[in-house]
Amino acid sequence: MRRPLEIKAEEASVRSVVSLTSALETLSSMQIAKTKNKVLISNQFFDEVWNIYKQIRVDVMFNYGRTIDEKPINKELLILITAKGGLSGDIDNRLIRKFIERYDETKNDVLVVGHHGALKLKQSHVDYTYYFDLPEHDYINVDPLMDIIRKYEKSRIFYQNYLSLSQQEIKDVDLSDVVSSKGRVADLATISSDMVSEKTYIFEPNSYAVAAYLENSILRLTISQFIYDSRLAQVASRFKAMSAAKERSIANAAELHTEYNRAKRSQVDTRLKESMAGLKKLRAGGSEA
Repeated sequence: MRRPLEIKAEEASVRSVVSLTSALETLSSMQIAKTKNKVLISNQFFDEVWNIYKQIRVDVMFNYGRTIDEKPINKELLILITAKGGLSGDIDNRLIRKFIERYDETKNDVLVVGHHGALKLKQSHVDYTYYFDLPEHDYINVDPLMDIIRKYEKSRIFYQNYLSLSQQEIKDVDLSDVVSSKGRVADLATISSDMVSEKTYIFEPNSYAVAAYLENSILRLTISQFIYDSRLAQVASRFKAMSAAKERSIANAAELHTEYNRAKRSQVDTRLKESMAGLKKLRAGGSEA
């Protein structure tokens, strides 16, 4: 049996883990509420921009804000949105596994967002073409990502989707399909009596340029939403992981405390037995004399 002091020291370490995981759990809960609000605001703004764009676009295809002269690369760009670091549960591992199922080195280039995802790709022996780190602050500048996405004919995003605090899923979607589906939802949500056309408005320099500008705005909003949604899922996964770690630590600390009490009692009983044995010897020696 271990010494009581050793058990007591281990129990103190485990209780430190309980305090740490509890603090991270609370922080994750605050970040969830904050990020949820940003997703809602972004959705509302997308609806307003789409309502204008759908009335002035020159064709049914979403062109990512490219000009007529721009020729895209004939490859599919795979975009991975991952966590900035660890402590986010197994959600990034699940995303990488889903990505590898689709990845073809000859047909795909890879853009990874988040340091944790870049490390996981290296461990899987996959070379990425582009890398961006997640910002420390709340504002996300996605313009560098947009510049790369516009170069490619097709783009597919792998991201983490928030369902609830206890459930997050991995999704992969074609970017143009997402914009179209979000537009259909916006059509149902927005009803405008003010028609936007060349008869009622003046477009400078022309309607093509205005449509391209709005496509850039829609693309910016869509990518930002994916990042915010992924961040929400990552924080929820961290909350789940920290909650589970806290519960395990509390149970472990309780077991160690019980073990400490038993070891302490065993130590006292051993000393008591030794004292009684010594006392018996002293009494036996006195009676012989």
